[in-house]
Amino acid sequence: MRSVNKVIKIFAEIHDPAVMRKLFGEIFTPAEIQDVALRWRLMEMLDQGIPQRKIASELGISLCKITRGSKILKKRNSVSKRLLNQTTGGSNASQKKNRKPAG
Repeated sequence: MRSVNKVIKIFAEIHDPAVMRKLFGEIFTPAEIQDVALRWRLMEMLDQGIPQRKIASELGISLCKITRGSKILKKRNSVSKRLLNQTTGGSNASQKKNRKPAG
């Protein structure tokens, strides 16, 4: 577990996207980088309110993986949800649910 904590600390200290991209290229295979990007894309799609079956079809991934992402986004203290809100200005799905009818 110490080595995981060490890697997390190193990642947290990198504030330059170019440096992070280079580090990813040095320690991960292209397939591993794509897998991380795919997982983040599925979280974005869930946050946008896109149905799980449509996500599975479009991304070619299992419903189990998507359900896991959905559960993460429903947690009150979800870091993923907070980061999605920061990058998109708020949850699209949440905005749709909380929007009051005009008139």
